[in-house]
Amino acid sequence: MNPRTLFRTVAVAEAVTWAFLLLGMFFKYVTRSTEALVPPAGAVHGFVFLCFVVTVMFVWINQRWSFLTGLLGLASAVVPFATVPYERWIERRGQLAGAWRLAPGAEVPGNRAEQVQAWVLRSPVAALLVAVSGISVVFTVLLLVGPPGSA
Repeated sequence: MNPRTLFRTVAVAEAVTWAFLLLGMFFKYVTRSTEALVPPAGAVHGFVFLCFVVTVMFVWINQRWSFLTGLLGLASAVVPFATVPYERWIERRGQLAGAWRLAPGAEVPGNRAEQVQAWVLRSPVAALLVAVSGISVVFTVLLLVGPPGSA
């Protein structure tokens, strides 16, 4: 999977989970018919949101995006459905082109972030386990804290 495919997949998934969450909120707050969709939609969206943040940072390092480009990528996850237009924008600018530059046999990592990325690309199964574990820990902590405005 190249940077373009990874980014596009997670950006679309993030937008789809926004739709799921907004649908649940529509039934809860507009029709007042049920709130049953909100907990699962919120959980799925929260998990995919965290995955998108990790994906933005990973692709940001690989593509050597500017600080502003990376920051806009992170911000796009906060606005419903904005990840898809953001993905299209950076695609048109050629900022998703190419392969993983730190893959085995390619460029030598130059800083700590690139060293981590090179390890991920050399050991994808171990990295996936670490990433899913890390995202799950953050996700669990956020679930224990409760939804926004629950305090």
